[in-house]
Amino acid sequence: MIRRVDAGAAEQLVPGLLGDPSVDLRREAVERLLGQANGLAKDGNKPAAVLLYRQALDAARDLDQIEAVALALRELGREVNLTRHFGFLVDWQLAGPFHNKDRAGFDAEFGPEKNAVLSASYDGLNGRVTWRPYSTDDEYGMVDFNEPYGDLKEVTGYAQTEFVSATDRPAQLRLGCKNAWKIWLNGELVFGRDEYHRGMRIDQYQLPVQLRKGRNAILVKACQNEQVEDWTVQWQFQLRVCDATGTAIHSANKKKK
Repeated sequence: MIRRVDAGAAEQLVPGLLGDPSVDLRREAVERLLGQANGLAKDGNKPAAVLLYRQALDAARDLDQIEAVALALRELGREVNLTRHFGFLVDWQLAGPFHNKDRAGFDAEFGPEKNAVLSASYDGLNGRVTWRPYSTDDEYGMVDFNEPYGDLKEVTGYAQTEFVSATDRPAQLRLGCKNAWKIWLNGELVFGRDEYHRGMRIDQYQLPVQLRKGRNAILVKACQNEQVEDWTVQWQFQLRVCDATGTAIHSANKKKK
């Protein structure tokens, strides 16, 4: 990129690109910093290496770089909170299971879509269901419906959480999910996808939204189908809130850990 034009200028410019809105330029700057940190670690200068690794982690937005920095810091005996770095939402309320017979659950409008008040109860697959608290300790924020409900098939589940924004602002909801899903923000449908078990990755779906100052209600619907192969067991999702560069936006009601 820059080096193709002027290698000398690149060496001067790259450090200043750690906060650049261009993910590609930022990546190059992080890569340079990683090289310096690796060199210091190899030479035994642990404090200086840790300092540069921390700077690289703060700037990194690509998964491979983030995981490389986290591994290096942990090998040097330092703690890394990847959950907070990404901004994964980990505290939820779950309701389910509801049916997904013949994959009809995706279009069906179950109780939580009409009234998501936490005190509400609904007609579920096996009787009345209510909201139950759920917190994940998965480093990548995985919300696993199989944990409270078991390895079920042909079912639908809902998860809701509250996100407090300090201001009115644009943001992105970034979802990873291999099940059929829908997302609502403040009662408005953001998007959905009716497909199953075609792979999952961080930031698989990037959904532009507008957060309002104060409380924002996020509702996620996840449907599990009838497939019984080992690779179709998962009934789960991960969700984070960030800006357009992938920088985490944290809920104002969550304390830094």
